[in-house]
Amino acid sequence: MLAPCRLSPLTLGLSLLFSSGLVAAATTTLPEVSVTAETDRERDDPRVPEVNTATRTTTPARYVPQAIDSVKTSNVLDYGSNDLGKALSGIPNVSSGADTRFDSVRIRGFDASNDFYLDGIRDDSQYVRDLHSIERVEVLKGPAAVLYGRGSQGGIVNRVSKMPEAGRRSSIEAQGGSEDLRSLYADLSADPTDNISLRLNMGNQDNNSFRDGIDGSRQLFAPSMSWQLTPELNWLVQYEYSRYNRTPDRGIPSVNGRPADVGRDTTYGDTQRDFIDDKAQSLRSRLNYQLSDNWQVRHTLGLFKLNSDFDNTYQTSYNTTTQQVTRQRWQQDLNTRNLFNNLELEGNFDTFGLQHTLLTGLEFGNQRRDPLLYTAATSGTGSRPVPSLDLNNPNRNLQHNGTMVVSSNNHTVVDSRGLYLQDQLRLNDQWQVLAGVRFDQFEVETTNKIRGISEKQDSNSTSPRLGVVYSPWKEHSFYASWSKTFSPVGGGLIGITPGAAGNTNETSPEQTRQKEIGVKSDWLDERLSTTLAVYELELYNRRTSDPNNPGITLLSGLQRSRGVELTTTGNIVGNWYVRGGIGIQDATIVKDNNGQEGNRVSNVAKRNGSLFVTWKPEMGWYGETGLTLVGERYADNQNTAVLPGYGRWDALAGFRTKDWDLRAALNNITDKTYYSSATSAAQIQFGDPRSLIVTGTYSF
Repeated sequence: MLAPCRLSPLTLGLSLLFSSGLVAAATTTLPEVSVTAETDRERDDPRVPEVNTATRTTTPARYVPQAIDSVKTSNVLDYGSNDLGKALSGIPNVSSGADTRFDSVRIRGFDASNDFYLDGIRDDSQYVRDLHSIERVEVLKGPAAVLYGRGSQGGIVNRVSKMPEAGRRSSIEAQGGSEDLRSLYADLSADPTDNISLRLNMGNQDNNSFRDGIDGSRQLFAPSMSWQLTPELNWLVQYEYSRYNRTPDRGIPSVNGRPADVGRDTTYGDTQRDFIDDKAQSLRSRLNYQLSDNWQVRHTLGLFKLNSDFDNTYQTSYNTTTQQVTRQRWQQDLNTRNLFNNLELEGNFDTFGLQHTLLTGLEFGNQRRDPLLYTAATSGTGSRPVPSLDLNNPNRNLQHNGTMVVSSNNHTVVDSRGLYLQDQLRLNDQWQVLAGVRFDQFEVETTNKIRGISEKQDSNSTSPRLGVVYSPWKEHSFYASWSKTFSPVGGGLIGITPGAAGNTNETSPEQTRQKEIGVKSDWLDERLSTTLAVYELELYNRRTSDPNNPGITLLSGLQRSRGVELTTTGNIVGNWYVRGGIGIQDATIVKDNNGQEGNRVSNVAKRNGSLFVTWKPEMGWYGETGLTLVGERYADNQNTAVLPGYGRWDALAGFRTKDWDLRAALNNITDKTYYSSATSAAQIQFGDPRSLIVTGTYSF
């Protein structure tokens, strides 16, 4: 039973903002809110013709010299999924590495678990994100440090929120289906004056699972306001509170290099006591001032807070001799707080007949992370081992009731500063150049409260990007790009280990570079869009341990990913739409001192893709069917366990009028047994079995 929701200080602060009209600073880099609600035809088209993630300016996707994929969340929610990993399933060379603890993806073979953004603001805390307040998800592939700073070796995932729109209709949606799924969400809009538009997304979802003893409950409250204060000045304020209380599920172990041959409902945790409770709050504000017809300035403020508590008993390995699954127990009380402040100037001007779109920005970030961890005591008074379980007949009543001791109590503070400059230069009707550079300063300080010691490390880095777009014909744009990014010590899951042996905390940032060429095309009177990309992405000074002195870290490793991607989205003919793509990649550890040289990167298939075909008239009956294909992958970088490849077939049918939309979705029609991801060889996640989801929406 969830505790009743109470107003938090952040919620009260938002109320004061709305009631007093105080102007806080402004949020992200999205363009001014549209004053015209999109039509049914535009909503049905899976394409997103203009994107912001790649350039932080409103740019047609075909003129971005880098691959970018966009997913409308409505295409995912209709199938009963409120999961970011499933939303990105089938995107070429993107894979999920998540379990039920937090979101995790790999892009082009590289971990992007700390490269999540919300409306362009860094959102790198460990939690599961809600999609009901999100319009679409954009995946920028390849290094993005030139605009976003550290990390982003394989790319970034940016969630674009549902914005207030003048004249937009409201809707209420109810959903129910297999495994006791039931939800009720509202997307409400109002225009109290000609200058103010309001929007509120709120709702609740409860569900059980095909996994024995696993369930969850989610709540969402997300109001937003767009206020045209003057003809030149727009203020957008967004707040979001989300809570997700669930039973953690760490999957099943591998046996003899394959997932254990056990039933899909078999679990090994303590489902009577285990829980994870995420409470996330976000306040975002954007103040956009139009200096002239060609120049605008934006001031951004983003504040995010997370409290995540858990108690989790989970499997760590399988003992082939005893045929027992060994387990461990952890408890955590995690608090994080991110504050980002950004000032940008964007303008259009001409020099000697050349057209420029210039962007310059200054970003300041302050992040705090306070994880308090407990583990089962192995010695001393009250210590007891965590009971192991039989592989095939686990008795989950065997509960650990021994002493829990503090294993980690750290306080980490990160201060980051970034200055960036970007020029989108149009030479003529055929040639465009994108050039940018960013300078970053990164400081991390961690205090070990148990030992009473602190350590601080600083890093500086410069991140360039250069791209060229050549459009010999109106419908086709060829491009080439080169970009670079950096990953400093303590910059991923923020924090270092004070007093660590050797030079662990003193190494220079890892560096990643990408070379990419491709072609973006429009077909069938510009109704259908395709992107073909070829790339090489290298982490060329990967951290490895010195084989002769494990306390010494060497920047001598190399991880490389080479691949090809083809995506297709749009309207084929009449009421027929298509979305999908295929990716082929080779992601390997090329150089390593610790026995992994030549291994494939975990959770990365050599081939993956999807294809969905939709028939959707503006009114009446409609339908959709699609395939998602994923090749075999390894569960770990040691390549000791293989996850078999799979194909999943889904379909949807519905009927809609002006005000009503009723639809039913059938997931995994053939009831294929497959494995969606793994966090290690001992923790492999089952994919969902066949399920039926029914959704009804009323618009008014």
